[in-house]
Amino acid sequence: MHPHPAFNIASVSNDIRTALQAKIDSKTKPLGALGQLERAALRIGLVQQTLSPALNRPAVLVFAGDHGIVAEGVSPYPQAVTYQMVLNFLAGGAAINVFARQHGMALRVVDAGVNGDFDPHPSLVGAKIGKGTRSFLSAPAMSREQCQQALEKGAALAKAEIAAGSNVLGFGEMGIGNTTSAAALMSIFCGLPPEQCVGRGTGLDDAGVQKKAAIVQQALALHGLDPSDPVGVLAAVGGFEIAMMAGAMLGAAESKALLLIDGFIASAALLTASRLAPEILDYCIFTHCSGEAGHTRLLNALGAEPLLDLGMRLGEGTGTAIAYPLVQSSVNFLNEMASFESAGVSERED
Repeated sequence: MHPHPAFNIASVSNDIRTALQAKIDSKTKPLGALGQLERAALRIGLVQQTLSPALNRPAVLVFAGDHGIVAEGVSPYPQAVTYQMVLNFLAGGAAINVFARQHGMALRVVDAGVNGDFDPHPSLVGAKIGKGTRSFLSAPAMSREQCQQALEKGAALAKAEIAAGSNVLGFGEMGIGNTTSAAALMSIFCGLPPEQCVGRGTGLDDAGVQKKAAIVQQALALHGLDPSDPVGVLAAVGGFEIAMMAGAMLGAAESKALLLIDGFIASAALLTASRLAPEILDYCIFTHCSGEAGHTRLLNALGAEPLLDLGMRLGEGTGTAIAYPLVQSSVNFLNEMASFESAGVSERED
């Protein structure tokens, strides 16, 4: 057995499932007519263990970190873009800023391991583990201790957000090179060949994608990883921001909050988290299917049913913010819509 941080996540109790489903079914609509919104309402009611769920103080945590693997040419963008984009987040100019503002979601930008220093800023959480990971083609991306530290810091950050009144958290990331890390994690945990996991990332051509798959293949051969040791796998091929996001997801589920899962990288963080505590999946709403090639397979591995498929592949938690109004709609219909009985509407006769 390999030691790893103990996350004590309770499976969601099904005691009120029948009552919740009955409440959903009694609304003035044909059975199942609200489709995925009904399944989301059921999930949220089960997470909150109530027939009248509420969404409080939604927040998006965006974790940023740099990746040594960028030196191997896995991205068309230079590493400096991670630092520059964090400044863009702090200035309010990125896509996640626009969508979080639109939907009244608080935004926290977490420096998990960017290769650069930032001045203090009200939206910035300094949690730097190191100035970027090592290239996992030559060494483990981080030490086991750094990985544990990232997981624990992430959990503490999520719990602080929840202690301040949030019960729904979205998770996003920024890190040039991080789709390569995510593809490596997926390949190991899903037992899939790298070519079924890698995609274009921020815009690779066909030759770039092949090269990326070869790099992941080489890394997996080098480290000889054991999927039953999730912390070892994460330390070898992960990123500081992916590890910290996984920890934040685990901490949020431990506190019984609702988790909004973004695209490919966030799903890879969740996949890793689910190998530490499988019960975490009870707390998740999958906001969208990303345009990144491996995401559909990754969602299938997680048994996920994403709300949206808009061909988005931006990261930053943008999928969680875009889908948030649908999550609100699922709660609102459950709480506000009349039942056949209360509205005096006749039910089906068959």
